[in-house]
Parts: sequence; C-alpha cells; structure tokens
Amino acid sequence: MTTYACPKGHASEESDFCDTCGAKISGSTAASPAVVAAPASAAAPASAPPCPNCGTPRAGTARFCEDCGFDHDTGRVPALVSPVSAAPAGPTAGWTVTIAPDPVYFAENAIDGIEFPAAQAARTVSLPPPQVRIGRKSNSKGTHPEIDLSEDDPGVSHSHALLTLSVDGVWLVSDLGSTNGTYINDDQQPLTAGESRSLTSGDRVHVGAWTTLTLNSPAS
Repeated sequence: MTTYACPKGHASEESDFCDTCGAKISGSTAASPAVVAAPASAAAPASAPPCPNCGTPRAGTARFCEDCGFDHDTGRVPALVSPVSAAPAGPTAGWTVTIAPDPVYFAENAIDGIEFPAAQAARTVSLPPPQVRIGRKSNSKGTHPEIDLSEDDPGVSHSHALLTLSVDGVWLVSDLGSTNGTYINDDQQPLTAGESRSLTSGDRVHVGAWTTLTLNSPAS
C-alpha cells in the first residue's frame, strides 16, 4: 500500500492532508510517496487520572471528559437538556449549527496547493446536549464524531474539537489537540489543546482549511 509521510510521523493514505491528524503534507499532491514503517511499540504514556463520573481516562489537560462530558474544573456533569423550557417543540426547540465553507477564513490560512471547494453547500444540523464532537470519522481509528467533516474538509483532525453544553445552559468549545487549530470569530490565535471558550448565538468556530461552524440559538 502506498503511503505518504506526514510531518507528524504518521503514515497517510492521502497525499494532501494526513488522514490521521489532518496536517498538511509538504509538497504537491503528486509528490513522491514514502513508505512509512509502522513505529515500534512505543513506551506507554503515563496513565491519566480517570474521569470520576464514568472512569474514562482524561485526555491530557482537557477540561471535559470525551465520553460523558464531566467538567474537571467545576466537578459537574453538563446539563442533559436545554434549560430554555419556554422554547416551542419542533425544529426550533434546540440549538443548531450551520456548517459552511468560508472563503475569508480560507484566504487567511493561505495554504499552498489547496483549492477552495466550488460546489460545497452550507448545511444546518442540530446540537443535541450534552456534547457534540467535531472531526472526521475513521472506523480503523475508532473515531465517530457527531459532526463528521470527512467529506467536507481534509484539514480537520479526526478528533478536532468538542462542543459541550454546561450546567448553566451555555455552549462551550474545546480544542482536542487538533493539528490545524480551532479559531473563534476573528481571533488570530487558536485555542490551545484542552482550552475552552464559551459561545453565544452567532459565534463562529473555524476548523480545518476552510470550514466555519456558526451557532444558532433556539430563538434564531
């Protein structure tokens, strides 16, 4: 099988972006492939303390448990339902997010050798509490994010970012150690791995090479 050398050391079957971490592979898509040997069994990292709510090991210094959403900062589990009890039933009852290719964000990235998608349309999906993962699915790697951008943006990491509804009814976004970063609105610096930021309706979350996710409140 032909593989390409990712700058992070992964063996990628894709020649433009690494299919493991989403990192840009140097050179054009026609660059000579490199067969990357599977690494020898690496020393197991120091075991992280488990989540006190569900027992899942904590991912580095990430604030929220990737399995149950437990907040390591507050010691509480996020709300399971939206606190907006007056919201009507139906499509407008919950939060949604609009996912679209963003030419402005793409231009600011200035990634050589990558063309902006011409035929990709925006779509709006619901945000079911308490937690929604953003990434690219991979059966072999066991990643199945609720917002799957595998067909939208090759620059998105398999486990890129996490949206969590807090016990106060506020959506927060956390970066999961993505390769190309998670940016909020017009911020020039991405979130650091494990860093969380609160969001309000209309806030924009930028991921990958050109994707922007815009939050919409139930009243929007």
